[in-house]
Amino acid sequence: MNQVKPPGRRLLAPALGGVGLLAGMLLIAEGGRRLSSDPPAATSAQAAGDLKLAPHAPALDMRPGQPARKIAEDLIAPPPLDPSGIERVEPRPPLGELGLAPPPKTPMPQDWRETLLFRPVAISSTVFEAMGRTVAISGTVDIGPDRTCSFDNSTWPCGQRARAAFNAWLRGRALKCLLPPDADRFAIAAPCTFGKQDVGAWLVSNGWATAAPTGIYGKAEAVARGARMGIFGPSQ
Repeated sequence: MNQVKPPGRRLLAPALGGVGLLAGMLLIAEGGRRLSSDPPAATSAQAAGDLKLAPHAPALDMRPGQPARKIAEDLIAPPPLDPSGIERVEPRPPLGELGLAPPPKTPMPQDWRETLLFRPVAISSTVFEAMGRTVAISGTVDIGPDRTCSFDNSTWPCGQRARAAFNAWLRGRALKCLLPPDADRFAIAAPCTFGKQDVGAWLVSNGWATAAPTGIYGKAEAVARGARMGIFGPSQ
């Protein structure tokens, strides 16, 4: 036989649930008010104080896979130098004059001008073509492409090797040569430089050309012969 519950007990459970819900909402509101109050500002001020102290804190070695270690301050920033202990000296002179471009000893005609020639291509050991002009390096004697050289009873095509060496040195460069205004009409012997380097001095001192009897590269040829460079040495 079913029993009928009293009306007061059936109304008590919903009332208690409503009271619990209201209490939870009050707790949430109180917590939010506390989070938005003054303590975060104090935390920010404390963080700012930590940032000010950071430069004075010891540096740490934070490399991956390595334990954190303190790094000595003298390794991070060396101590300032005493200006009284610094001695200024004159720049060292060049090791030799072979690699520098000496001024021409023979006066050149007034209408000759320094001309920059791009993309030069060697056709022999001392002759190249560039921008429609054919230029032979003055003061040098060319090693023909068909010439062969002997060293220790061994013969090798030194003329082809000399042209290849000159071509490799010219690749990607621009030479400045002293040329007449109508140099594009005929081949001409002229002094040329690459920066401060004399092209003729480079060729002769490396053994890829010989010095003309009346030229200025006699000393350079003597150096090449003594060192067995280029055509004066073994097959290359």
